[in-house]
Amino acid sequence: MRVPPWTLPIASMFSVQLGSALSVGLIGQVGAAGTAWLRLTVGAVIFMALAPPPLKSIRRADLPVLLGLGVATGLTTIGFLAALDRIPLGTAVAIEFLGPLTVAAVRSHHPRMLVWPGLALVGVVLMTRPWEGEVNAAGVAFALLAAVGWGVYIVLTQPLGDRFEGLSGLSLTIPIAAVTAAFFGVPQAMGHLTWSILLTAVGLAILLPVLPYALELLALREMTAHAFGTLMALEPAFALLLGAVVLSQVPQVWQVAGILLVVAAGAGAQRGGRRQPAGVGPDLDLRTVD
Repeated sequence: MRVPPWTLPIASMFSVQLGSALSVGLIGQVGAAGTAWLRLTVGAVIFMALAPPPLKSIRRADLPVLLGLGVATGLTTIGFLAALDRIPLGTAVAIEFLGPLTVAAVRSHHPRMLVWPGLALVGVVLMTRPWEGEVNAAGVAFALLAAVGWGVYIVLTQPLGDRFEGLSGLSLTIPIAAVTAAFFGVPQAMGHLTWSILLTAVGLAILLPVLPYALELLALREMTAHAFGTLMALEPAFALLLGAVVLSQVPQVWQVAGILLVVAAGAGAQRGGRRQPAGVGPDLDLRTVD
C-alpha cells in the first residue's frame, strides 16, 4: 500500500522533536555541547558511509560556503541543546523559528511579509510570559543563537545545493559541524563517555538528522515545495506535544495560544512569498540542525 506523501513530513517532524526531547537525558550526562558533538559525529559517520564526500569536486570558491554552513550547523545545534537544557522544548523551537521566518520575510522583498516574524514574536512573548518575571534569559539567548544559526543555514544551503546534490552536501558539512562542536563538546563529554552513552548518541543521530532527511527527501519528490513548507510549519506544535508527552512539560493556555501564532506565522510565510529554487528543499525545512 502506498504511503500518502503528507505522512512523510509528519513522520519527519515527529522524529526531529522526539530526538530533541530524548536529548534532554543525554544533556544531563555530557552537557549540551557534548551531546551536540556526539550526535553530529555519529551523523557525520553515517552520512559519509551512505554518500562518500565528493572531495575531488570541491572548488576553492566552495570552501567559504562549506565551512560557513558546517560551522553554522554546529553552533546552531549547540545553541538549541543549551536552550533545551534551560527552557521547555516548545518554547525553544518557537524562538528558533524566528530565524527562518525572518529570512523568508527578507527574501520576499515585500515589507508586508515582516508581519509573519512579527506574529511569531508575539507568540514567543506569550510563551515566555516576561511579565511574570520568570524568563530564563540564558535559555532564551541560546535559542536566539540557534535562530540566527538556522537563518544562516538557510541562506548558505541554496548555493551548496546548487553544487552538491542529495547526501553529498551533508557528507561534507556535517563533519565540519562535528569538528566545530568538538571544540566545546569534547571537554564536556570527556570522562563521562560509556558504551551506553555512545549507543544513545547513535539512536539520537538516527532520529536527527538521518531519518528526517531521508523522509523529507522522499516527500519532496511527490509534494510541491509550497505544500511541503506549509505542512512543516506545524513543527512548533509537534515540539509542544512531544515536550508534554516525553518531558512532562504540560503547556498552559498562554503557551498553546503562543505556539498557534508561531504555526500561523510559519504557514503564512510560505503562502506570502516565493522562494527561489534551492538544491535541498524549502526554506523552513531540512533540519540537519538542532
